[in-house]
Amino acid sequence: MTQFKDLGLAEPILRAVTSQGYTDPTPIQAQVIPAMLAGRDVLGTAQTGTGKTAAFVLPLLHALTLDDQRPAPKSCRALVMAPTRELAAQIADSVRDYGQGTRFSVTVIVGGLKIGKQIRAMERGVDIVVATPGRLLDLKSQNAIRFDQVRTVVLDEADHMMDMGFLPQIKKVLMQLPKQRQTALLSATMPKDIRKLADQFLKDPVNVAVAQVAKPVERIDQSVRFVPHAQKRDVLTEILRGPKVDSAIVFTRTKRGADRVCKHLEQSGLAAAAIHGNKSQNQRTKALDAFKSKKLRVLVATDIAARGIDIDQVSHVVNYELPNVPESYVHRIGRTARAGESGTAITLCDGEERKLLRDIEKLIGNRLPGNEAGVAEEPINDRESAGFHPAKEGQRNRKPRSGNRNRKPRANRNRGGGQQHSPAS
Repeated sequence: MTQFKDLGLAEPILRAVTSQGYTDPTPIQAQVIPAMLAGRDVLGTAQTGTGKTAAFVLPLLHALTLDDQRPAPKSCRALVMAPTRELAAQIADSVRDYGQGTRFSVTVIVGGLKIGKQIRAMERGVDIVVATPGRLLDLKSQNAIRFDQVRTVVLDEADHMMDMGFLPQIKKVLMQLPKQRQTALLSATMPKDIRKLADQFLKDPVNVAVAQVAKPVERIDQSVRFVPHAQKRDVLTEILRGPKVDSAIVFTRTKRGADRVCKHLEQSGLAAAAIHGNKSQNQRTKALDAFKSKKLRVLVATDIAARGIDIDQVSHVVNYELPNVPESYVHRIGRTARAGESGTAITLCDGEERKLLRDIEKLIGNRLPGNEAGVAEEPINDRESAGFHPAKEGQRNRKPRSGNRNRKPRANRNRGGGQQHSPAS
């Protein structure tokens, strides 16, 4: 079996890898690292939780050890583009962890933070820049960053960047980089637009495909529970109080929904925090840090965080609401069972979400445990699933009281609508 020591990594980097407790590379690492060390372009497809970050960070750091040249003012030697602030920050953390035996500098260029600080960070030059495409071009437009010294560029979660509308910005950046460079494009899926991007900007790449990107990893114990919408919060609280729930990420479709669920959990005595696009960068960082350090057991998130949270030892993922896009299900539950661990993913499905469940099951190729009988094939409404029947209701045909005839619907009945992402997220 291949080990990290067999890959030819520089000694300081190998020591850092060992200090993190790793000896054997994952399949994506075992293929991407040698290709990048050889200077080849790479087109990699692998689902989340397979070690893609280290697969490109380690060869980036190795290449820097072979070149003792310092970056010129406003320039960088390696550029990594990522879709979200959270993912960019975690990539930078990985650079620091694996580069602890070196003196390489790294900075994060993302939206949601004051641009002045980022401009100042670039004044003396930086070895590695990790950026979201929109803010990167903002600095470029102000002549605060140069691209002429970039030797390696990495596009991480390329399909997610495309989903968020970053494709034009990515192309604009790539067209300004030196022609002689190394390019690595890593993605969980390979839609046509990403394939076209690779054909346009990668030179004779090494193609690496690991696992089936549409299927969750086998170590995740998946199940679905059919729950009326009105009972979801109570069922969620019951699940999170289970003795085996060490830490959990709860996914909602909307920002408001995340806030409401978080408030309910806090009122129920469960330490929780919400993370979504309306939270400030400071709030999001604070919540993630508290969750990583186990000060919080529960993180409530929208799909903006589905690929941006890279935290080991998350025991449970709960889909409080099913995602509108079936692929998001795979990315959501991929937050558990990372780094070789096992995990549990529980989905709460109400009557209005049956079609979304059918789409997910079609994507992954099987029915989720709890739906063996194909209940999702026969949509029912929440009143029936909750056990309400006309003969038992008694008051079904009672006329409404006059004072309530014009009563407006409660504001908190917002069940639908997809999370809207902006390039600044």
